[in-house]
Amino acid sequence: MKAMILAAGFGKRMRPLTDDLPKPLLCVGGKPLIVYHLERLQRLDVTDVVINVAHLGHKIIDAIGEGAQWGMSITYSVEDEPLETAGAILKALPLLGEAPFLLLNGDVWTDFDLSTLAQSPLSDDSLGRLVLVPNPGHNSAGDFALHGELLLHNTEVDAGYTYSGIALLHPDIVGRYPERRQAFPLREVFEDAIAQDRLHGLVYSGQWWDIGTPERLQELDQQLANA
Repeated sequence: MKAMILAAGFGKRMRPLTDDLPKPLLCVGGKPLIVYHLERLQRLDVTDVVINVAHLGHKIIDAIGEGAQWGMSITYSVEDEPLETAGAILKALPLLGEAPFLLLNGDVWTDFDLSTLAQSPLSDDSLGRLVLVPNPGHNSAGDFALHGELLLHNTEVDAGYTYSGIALLHPDIVGRYPERRQAFPLREVFEDAIAQDRLHGLVYSGQWWDIGTPERLQELDQQLANA
């Protein structure tokens, strides 16, 4: 199984920390956020990882290299300008192949066991399975509701849950999306799959952090230091 880490955002809400450092290289607990993902993928025996880069992307390439440290091969999908989440995947599809792959946002931290996704294959009609978390204070309206394992628009039922930035996706969810273009967000791709009843989810209630502000970064850093 292959994996992709989304690491090309500007991190505007994290300024001034991201003026000279891409967000996935910000450190918590003594190591960069992206390294936690690579270590978890290593434990899962994932050997092929694609990382998309744009803003200060050369610093990620210099820091992470080709993956030998983690016993994996890392390939970079370089974007002149950020292509948004779905556009980034579309550009990287030739590197990802035709089988379902793990997708990780480079700016989240979690203790979620990725084997929960990797060892549960998608059904023939499913385009993906998203990991959902209870709504944090900064996203109290939620993203999606869950009916059994099937995802619904959150407005159809209740506030539902928040997308964690972790998923197992079939390449067709982006590659065959009828309105694909150079730059576009995953949210609209997910909504299209939901309309077809082809997107599923699971809820995780453990540790999960969206590092969206310097304050959250500092809070997580302190928590890990005291662990």
